[in-house]
Amino acid sequence: MDLSYALTPFLAWLAAGTLKFIINSVKSGQWAFGLIGYGGLPSTHSAIVSSTVTLVALREGIDHPAFAVAVTFAFVVMLDANSLRRQVGKHAEAINRLADKLKCYEKKRLRERMGHTKLEISIGVLVGIGVAALVYLWRV
Repeated sequence: MDLSYALTPFLAWLAAGTLKFIINSVKSGQWAFGLIGYGGLPSTHSAIVSSTVTLVALREGIDHPAFAVAVTFAFVVMLDANSLRRQVGKHAEAINRLADKLKCYEKKRLRERMGHTKLEISIGVLVGIGVAALVYLWRV
């Protein structure tokens, strides 16, 4: 069994998540454990799916049916990150502002960092491609 198809998305998730943590820590001037999760640069979801697409392309070729399935899945994930989840984050931001104005404080504010910009998705894709290329070159 070829474990690289399971290992590659995991490594892409780890690389993108580590990079996101470092970027958030530098931006905030402190360890950014509270900023781990959805949203931010780079998109871990995009890194995961693009690593799979890239590995399938390199190993099986772009004429293989698995490549078409991987590309379709990647587009669904990335469109969702940029549209639906991004809108959820904007709604959370508006609800939190409204709650502040009305002095209606809940125990927890809604999470506003949801979804991704096109730049965050693009950088996630580049991370995923890079990880898959390394896995392919190392013949894991």
